[in-house]
Amino acid sequence: MYGEDDLSSLPVFAGGFINFGFWQDVAADQRITVEQRVESQFALYRLVFERLGVGAGDAVLEIGSGTGVGAAWAFAEFGPRELHGVDLSPDQVARASAHAQGERLTYRQGAAEDLPFPDETFDVAVSIEAAQHLDDLGAFAAQAYRVLRPGGRFAVSTFFAPTADRRGELAARLDTFTSGVDRDHSIPEVVGHLEAAGFGDVRVTSIGEHVWPGLDRWIAQLGVPEGEWPRRWLTSYRDGLIDYYVISAGRSAGERMR
Repeated sequence: MYGEDDLSSLPVFAGGFINFGFWQDVAADQRITVEQRVESQFALYRLVFERLGVGAGDAVLEIGSGTGVGAAWAFAEFGPRELHGVDLSPDQVARASAHAQGERLTYRQGAAEDLPFPDETFDVAVSIEAAQHLDDLGAFAAQAYRVLRPGGRFAVSTFFAPTADRRGELAARLDTFTSGVDRDHSIPEVVGHLEAAGFGDVRVTSIGEHVWPGLDRWIAQLGVPEGEWPRRWLTSYRDGLIDYYVISAGRSAGERMR
């Protein structure tokens, strides 16, 4: 789905992004415009970058940068010293390369579990709606820790199960879990991997109330009837099977690589 077919071209995403959006500023009683859908996806990036306090002196890595639209926007909006995107799909990297700007904004192919960068390269690392695809969250956390400098900041934003005790139920409701595109990871599992990698100050914030209702309204506007699987994201959230999170963590300023 991230190859020649270009998932980002589907109307559900709009604007070249591939994320569910942060809908806090979209009124619940109005029809959603394409511009508002695109803005919801910018808003998710804004939320994460503001959480980490990204500024002019930072070297930033986006893990799972997709088509590069989000990274390019964040580069212009927050003005970091440099921003680099890495994605497993060569097709996505080829699309993202259209947004590259010399050595300060670049994209390359690579796996989240084996990042193609030296130790202690970045001040900030982010991963927005990508970690749910990964099999090995332990390797992902360890690699993010490795490429951050002491004092570096990390944030993951995507959907996970709140607990691990209902594993398998999402696959019965949502096709992306049935097919294995998305993995049934839980928040305790994610936090455990971050702490095992060496991260401290792990903070988990649920933002589902500003994701799932807006996304469901948008999908309904596209003509998907209630009961079809894309409309089950919201019901799965309401039934406690899934939520959307921003998870931030830090690497101690005084700690060197082990």
